Amino acid sequence: MAVVSMKQLLECGVHFGHQTRRWNPKMKPYIFTERNGVYIVDLQKTVKGLEKAYDFLREVSKSGGSVLFVGTKKQAQETIRDESVRCGQFFITHRWLGGLLTNFPTIKKRVARMVELGSPEFLEGSTKWTKKEIAGFEKERAKLEKYLLGIRDMKDVPDALVVVDPKREDIAVLEARKLGIPIVGIVDTNCDPDLIDYPIPGNDDAIRAIKLIIGLLASAVIEGRQGVDNVSGESAEDSEPDVEEAVDPSKLEITEKLHENYGAVEEVIVDKELLERKGWKEA
Repeated sequence: MAVVSMKQLLECGVHFGHQTRRWNPKMKPYIFTERNGVYIVDLQKTVKGLEKAYDFLREVSKSGGSVLFVGTKKQAQETIRDESVRCGQFFITHRWLGGLLTNFPTIKKRVARMVELGSPEFLEGSTKWTKKEIAGFEKERAKLEKYLLGIRDMKDVPDALVVVDPKREDIAVLEARKLGIPIVGIVDTNCDPDLIDYPIPGNDDAIRAIKLIIGLLASAVIEGRQGVDNVSGESAEDSEPDVEEAVDPSKLEITEKLHENYGAVEEVIVDKELLERKGWKEA
């Protein structure tokens, strides 16, 4: 069964890259063409990348492994949190703390402190503290929860890392590579795909594109853990993709679909906020 259809990718604007002046030459194999000064991602490569990443995460989950989802940019935070919770895994949606993986024992101590500050036993002892001390504890707990709540129950470094925008999450990527943790990542036209074990070429700025891809990856984790019949909470808009279209579309088919759908998709996806993120200029 196909993981995703070309129609879904087009409707969510996955094919929109950055301006041609803002690109990484290593992404050339994943670029289909250029239009109006903007690179268009080869969606055939996106489908293949998604299928490989999907199979990998399914196997990781099937073997009992854990996955850490990372996306600290504003447009990724909600999706990363919701989808990681849906598949029972871990997440980071705010600033990546240096050493989170390479110095995990220290991070575990901070997590333990966060749990302690929120425990009923700790709160019951509040009568012996001053108001200033209580306010200090509450501030400390809020700060810890902001950065570490998503890994509260993570007992060890993850078996896989899923990243939205590896260029932004460069420290997370470097730490994972140092420890030999496989990385799945949405790579836009300004990223270095060589740093990612399972690159998924596509738009990492549009909320709908991020939601589609991360939702599929979360479903892979669920499928690995429970089996395909128990995958719930479909995030993809079309639950019955066109298998023939998604599996092996020819270059001609891609060209026709881009020309047929580009205008309609553009009206939905290319808003002022996305224009600003991509560095595009309004026509």
